[in-house]
Amino acid sequence: MPGLIQRLVGPPISPETLAALKATSAVNSAGYDPWGLNPEYAAEATRYFSFLYRHWLRVETHGLENVPQGRVMLVPNHGGQLPLDGMMVGLAMALEASPPRVVRGMVERWFPSLPFVSTLFVRCGQVVGDPENCEALLRREQCIMVFPEGVRGSGKLWSERYRLQEFGSGFVRIALETRTPIVPVAIIGCEETYPAIYNAKTLAKLMDAPYLPVTPTWPLLGPLGALPLPVKVQLYFGKPILFSGDPDEPDEKTHARVEQVKSTLQGMIDEGLRARPRLKALDRLARWGRP
Repeated sequence: MPGLIQRLVGPPISPETLAALKATSAVNSAGYDPWGLNPEYAAEATRYFSFLYRHWLRVETHGLENVPQGRVMLVPNHGGQLPLDGMMVGLAMALEASPPRVVRGMVERWFPSLPFVSTLFVRCGQVVGDPENCEALLRREQCIMVFPEGVRGSGKLWSERYRLQEFGSGFVRIALETRTPIVPVAIIGCEETYPAIYNAKTLAKLMDAPYLPVTPTWPLLGPLGALPLPVKVQLYFGKPILFSGDPDEPDEKTHARVEQVKSTLQGMIDEGLRARPRLKALDRLARWGRP
């Protein structure tokens, strides 16, 4: 039994990794930064979630060497209903990057209203996606993660999987303002962990939630149906894109830059999918997800 527990929670984070997380997180003498990040707490959370990363979703990383040191903005595709995609990117940067880093994810404004989860997110470095927060963290040389699709991406139905939704443009203006390289990250697999076939919009509105997905296993199987499917996940980190120019440039120019990032990321996604076997059993569910 102790061996099973050890495998489930993973080995303790090494002192060298913890020291690196602290060094790259710009925390004060008490071990916190102004947004509530505590690297020791984040390291312990990394240990407990490493089973999900290493054994349940069996994450493979490609191109981690493309992530530069210092300030950087990771821009992945979004999907899968729950934020497993962001969690896997964060775990990859903590467990496999050199040096290890805490990823500062920009989360939706409604996340702080979630009990328990909100405290976990804050201590692990996640921050409400406000432009001022993002810019301030970049000026502290942090690794930021933004999902320009927002809830349009995370709430995608199975029939819309791996098709990028409309991107916001704020991330490009912040990158211009702070001279930050953008690294596109293609996440392949997380959009298959919760294959939503229906969005219960009326119930979601009553619960003040952005969406309420129905999957083949949830709510049919109750709590058991809430487990993510154990599909293999691959992360592809692309080459950095560094824009130069006026952050107050005309919208048309900014939108062209956004489209450049979006098309680059979609190309990476398509390439990753070509190397991945299709889940034909789940493909049959797509007809229920079509409007």
